[in-house]
Amino acid sequence: MKRRIILLLVLLVLAAASYGYPRTQNNNELTLFGNVDVRQVDLSFKVGGRILTLGVDEGDRVTTGQSIATLDKRYFEDDLRIARARQAAQAANLAKLEHGSRPEEIAQARANVDLATSTLDNDRVTLARQKEMLTTAVSSRQNFDNANAAYQQSLARQAYAVQALRLAELGPRAEDIEAARAQLALETATVSVSERALADADLVAPSNGIILTRVREPGAIVSPGETVFTLTLDAPVWVRAFVGEPDLGKIRPGMAADVTTDTKGGKVYRGHVGFISPVAEFTPKSVETRELRTDLVYRLRIIVDAPDQGLRQGMPVTVRFAETGG
Repeated sequence: MKRRIILLLVLLVLAAASYGYPRTQNNNELTLFGNVDVRQVDLSFKVGGRILTLGVDEGDRVTTGQSIATLDKRYFEDDLRIARARQAAQAANLAKLEHGSRPEEIAQARANVDLATSTLDNDRVTLARQKEMLTTAVSSRQNFDNANAAYQQSLARQAYAVQALRLAELGPRAEDIEAARAQLALETATVSVSERALADADLVAPSNGIILTRVREPGAIVSPGETVFTLTLDAPVWVRAFVGEPDLGKIRPGMAADVTTDTKGGKVYRGHVGFISPVAEFTPKSVETRELRTDLVYRLRIIVDAPDQGLRQGMPVTVRFAETGG
């Protein structure tokens, strides 16, 4: 009876050793099991608005740069026209300041000085006459005061005209020109922002792939960053696998590997090790192992060199490493 029990235990141990995480089949080959991992991208508009068109549906293939959706562009076009008009107005204002006063403006200011000077000379003579007449009692004090007031006004007008001529000859201040130039730079940046917003009203595919889900429909109002499509990328495609600690030394980054699916007569894909986790973890339930479930393993990423539609998200595959040097 004891012999039967011992024999049964031996058989159970052998059966357990033949199931799960494969050890090295021979000194030069290692076989692992894993699952295909395909990168997915949620596509959304950078700006908000009302969806005008959706050009693709679930299952459609898209290429890099292909327009797959658009927003109503009228609001963006209006904003751009306003920004460009402000830019043009500020550019004209800066040019006016940089060119300074026109010759006609300087000539006008000089003529105003001549007029004010003539009026001042006349009022000076009138004041002198009234002063002389006042001393001889020929004229009244009121007439003298009026002549003096007119003279003072002419004197002020002449000084004002002289300063106006000086300003016209000097032209705008350097600080005003710099302020106008800065304002033009601001308006130019606003134009760039408006142009970029208009361009962002088109949603384009960032890479080749297949539309996995279509979340929104035409007419919907979306906010910036709100998912419209989910895209499954053609590349990169890699395999997520795990290697036990005893075999870890046989794997190295860049090492070549063969990846095969469970499809009968399936294609063999060439790949290489792109990543080996530096941190150990407990064996996940999805990994078959010959050791106990509590054994520590290390996660691998095997990058497939030339993936195609034969590899799909989550698909179980077999990874073989030849000449591991073990």
